[in-house]
Amino acid sequence: MNFGEKFDQGLSYSAFLEQYGNANDQTRWQAVHEEVSLTAAQKELLAGFVREMKVLVLAGAWCGDCVNQCPIFDHFANATDKIQLRFYDRDANPDLAEILQTCGAARVPSVLFLSEDNFICGRYGDRTLAKYRKMASELSGAACSTGIVSQGDELLKTVTQEWLDEFERIQHMLRTSGRLREKHGD
Repeated sequence: MNFGEKFDQGLSYSAFLEQYGNANDQTRWQAVHEEVSLTAAQKELLAGFVREMKVLVLAGAWCGDCVNQCPIFDHFANATDKIQLRFYDRDANPDLAEILQTCGAARVPSVLFLSEDNFICGRYGDRTLAKYRKMASELSGAACSTGIVSQGDELLKTVTQEWLDEFERIQHMLRTSGRLREKHGD
């Protein structure tokens, strides 16, 4: 797959929700978006990013895990001009869904990180460690959160930090890349 071309076909956060989310989906995503709050330290970290990173997010507007995580990515992208964020509907992009399968299925959200020149740097998803720990401790109920009930302030803060850790890891990879350091003369 040509990831540069695929990146260019992606949608912004708001365009994704407008195209793929019904009114109920949009309300659920907005509610979580309003719950997400970055700390001063998190904003400072994001503002310090120096390398452009392209972030492809395979999602479903209907998916509770996406409801509870994708708004976090929008906050990250709004905190720095170095994160270029694009969304793709899982069902409308079976080619990307196949490539980003997790545990043998097209699970969402699934995130693919690219360098500015479209080399794969990493992938992450569908849930963070804190979310899996919570699910494992409960082991009953739905396998996928509905996104209807708030996941809890502390869990949201932890999940936000875990995602930020991964974005930071990729940023450090890009910043220390010999190839990109030579390209940028730093």
